[in-house]
Amino acid sequence: MARTPAPGTRETILTAAAGLFYEHGVRGVSMAQVVEAAGCGKNLLYKHFPSKAELAAAYLSLVRHERERSVTEALHWSTDPVDRLLALTGEVADMVRQPGYRGCAFRNYLTEFPDEDDEPARVAQAYLADSRAQWDRLVTGIGGSALLADRIWLVVNGLYTGPAGQAGVAVEWITELVRAETGSSISATR
Repeated sequence: MARTPAPGTRETILTAAAGLFYEHGVRGVSMAQVVEAAGCGKNLLYKHFPSKAELAAAYLSLVRHERERSVTEALHWSTDPVDRLLALTGEVADMVRQPGYRGCAFRNYLTEFPDEDDEPARVAQAYLADSRAQWDRLVTGIGGSALLADRIWLVVNGLYTGPAGQAGVAVEWITELVRAETGSSISATR
């Protein structure tokens, strides 16, 4: 008779895989390593995640959920469009300064698998497209141009991939771009 999995088994496996994938990359982690880290059997892993691609897609979906929660929290505190744009900038800067930050999970996956058109790639691409649209909406909300949105997105991409020590420079630069376009007297310390 087959055993009934313990409640939370799927989440335990996903949490173990997420830590491994983020630290070592999806390509660098075997399913055997996930089994060991999760403390489950191979059959149980494959019952919940029939393939590594499905596990990677679940991992990226989990990261998306966490990112959306963090962004919502950052934007919650203000209704002023400039404050919201700068709050989102600050939220990203704070994230990249965290110990153990190893880059954006979505960008990392797409770098590891640049030619893939699988479910994880679609999850990563959809998140990045939705994130870009959110930044564009925030820029439009301050009366900014498409060029300003492009410039800010370029800085944000650099913020996700650059050295954490440069996070403050990115915040200052976005503040300067907003100030130059809108004539606002905002400061980078907001």
